[in-house]
Amino acid sequence: AQAGVYSGAMDVVRKTVAKEGLVRGLYAGVSAPLVGVTPMFAVSFWGYDLGKKLVKSFSTVHNDQFSTGQICAAGAFSAVPTTAVAAPFERVKVLLQIQGQKTLAPGEKPKYSGGIDVVRQLYKEGGVRSVFRGSAMTLARDAPGSAAYFAAYETVKRQLTPKNADGTPGELSLLAVMAAGGAAGIAMWIPVFPVDTVKSRLQSAEGNPTIGGTIKELYRRGGYKAFFPGIGPAMARAVPANAATFLGVELAQKAMTKMFD
Repeated sequence: AQAGVYSGAMDVVRKTVAKEGLVRGLYAGVSAPLVGVTPMFAVSFWGYDLGKKLVKSFSTVHNDQFSTGQICAAGAFSAVPTTAVAAPFERVKVLLQIQGQKTLAPGEKPKYSGGIDVVRQLYKEGGVRSVFRGSAMTLARDAPGSAAYFAAYETVKRQLTPKNADGTPGELSLLAVMAAGGAAGIAMWIPVFPVDTVKSRLQSAEGNPTIGGTIKELYRRGGYKAFFPGIGPAMARAVPANAATFLGVELAQKAMTKMFD
């Protein structure tokens, strides 16, 4: 958002809905992440499983239970393939959302007509490199974020797993799965929120901005607070979104196990 346009999260909602309507205003630019979110999460969890296999091949896993450090390593690795999917979709999303915040002059048409048009114009302007701008910052965000994400989930999940009479782990309730997923969402965003802010500014800027220049400009405009815009709403969204994500993953795993075992 442009500096000084909004006074807070609720002001964003109020002004956006008044200007563009409920659906168009609150869901501008959402088609790109919707198209990308399924393969992104599929690749993320696949990358995590692959990361665990790599960790197992290079270190010792006691009693088939990964340590927190090993989970972090596998989680960080999952960010590598995920970035290849996430970076271009997030670039498109950011540009469409920035466009939606601009006031057009009478008769003026928006620069982009949709997600496909964004990709077409970006490629025309700077080739594949332009489409994937911000990939380094996406990886810088997702590697530590994914490490914290999966580590928090596995840790909370273990704490909430009941014990059977013989001491073996019991079956985890769906509510516990959702609680662990919600905790994972918060753990993922807290350490990497400033990186995500820099990434978004980098992806929405015109010309050829640098990471260092973007960081300096953010700090010049608002100090440390400029790196945490909208952290409250982001945390509020992270809990239900990731609770639902892990619930879906666990249910899918159970269904696949019954189907193929």
